[in-house]
Order: sequence, then structure tokens, then C-alpha cells
Amino acid sequence: MWLSSSTIGRKVVMSITGLFLILFLTFHMCMNVVALISAEAYNAVCGFLGANWYALVGTLVLAAGFFIHIIYAFWLTMMNRKARGSERYKVVDKPKSVEWASQNMLVLGIIVIGIALFHLYHFWANMQLQEIMGNEVTDVAACAVGACEGIGNLSVHDGYSLIAATFSNPVVVVLYLVWFVALWFHLTHGFWSAMHTLGWNNDIWFNRWKVIANVYSTIICLGFAVVAIAFYFKSL
Repeated sequence: MWLSSSTIGRKVVMSITGLFLILFLTFHMCMNVVALISAEAYNAVCGFLGANWYALVGTLVLAAGFFIHIIYAFWLTMMNRKARGSERYKVVDKPKSVEWASQNMLVLGIIVIGIALFHLYHFWANMQLQEIMGNEVTDVAACAVGACEGIGNLSVHDGYSLIAATFSNPVVVVLYLVWFVALWFHLTHGFWSAMHTLGWNNDIWFNRWKVIANVYSTIICLGFAVVAIAFYFKSL
């Protein structure tokens, strides 16, 4: 199948799964911003996205998209290195037109994946997973790096209190901010690169997509960062 047997096909898969993940990040960021407005509204969203069949299907689809994106990213990287052979060891000047992010997408991706697992440990494992297991409360004292020590048990639907407890720890906040910076660089290149791969790359739209990618990525990552910082200062 050409989607896996050719370089163009693999790039198309990377682009489609990447855009799918960007849509998810957009929803996730908007959901997090709700927590700044109303604890009740945020917990209502958490309740809607609990262990319901549609939420579970969505989680599986998201996990599949994330997994495929990662596999194809490593696959393309290995194929590119194999194609360059010993040439990749030569010291050459990088073209000024080549962005720093495009040269470091694999490293940025590894950072994003690493802290994404950290994020799953903080929230998904303490909420939806606990509900799937039939638990009504979660032991937030185990939510990492001492972020939730002394809080006790919380309802698996009380996402607001879990956010507040998690971001009360400055170490956790800093790690998340590092994540958002790496995510910004990853998204800014990945967004317009996906559009380029899918064919929306004429002379007019090539630069426009770069601008749109920068603005859109900034909104997403800034939204996440504001929530983390705001909850930290609320805890003081």
C-alpha cells in the first residue's frame, strides 16, 4: 500500500495524523481554559468525558492516531538517515531557509512524548482510568513529584481540584512549561509542513501557512501555559 511503501505516502500519514492531533490539542486547550472560568463547568465537561462509550472510543482513536504519528515519525527519520548514508556525518553549513525546528523535529518529538506520558500519569490515570476500573475516588497523593501530597482522595469527576493540586508544585509547572515550548516549535513546523505535503503549497499560500502555523500554535501553547501558571499563583 502506497501509504506505507512510499516516502510520499508516509508523509501523508504523518500529515493527517498530525492535523488530527492538532484538532485534539485545540479542544483540550479550550477545555482547560474553561477551568479558569468555572470549576463547575470544567467538572461538567470532565463528567461528560468520563468512562462513557463515546469518550472511550474517542480515547482509543486518539491513542491510535498518536501511536501511528510516532511510528511514522521514527520510520521516516530512519529512512532519511539510511538514504543519506555517510553523508549525514559531513559538516556542512545549514541553509538559512531551513528552520531550526525542522532540523530538530525528532528531539522535539521525544520531549513532547516524554512529558505527554507525564501528563497521562497526572490526569488520565487519576480520572478516566480510575472510572474505568470502577473507582469513584482517586488517590491524588500519587500524582507525581509530591504535587498532590496532603490533598487526600478526590472524586474522579473533580478535575478542577486535580488541576489545582497538580499545578501547586513549581517543579511540575516548570516541566509543563518546557513541554509547551517544545510543543510550540514542533507545531509551528509540523502544521505548515502538513499543509505543504497535502498539496496546499502554491506560491501564495506557502508563506501564509507559515504565518497561520505560528499564530495558531502560539494560541494553543499560550492557552495551556496560562492555565498552568494561573493555577500555580492561585495556590500561593
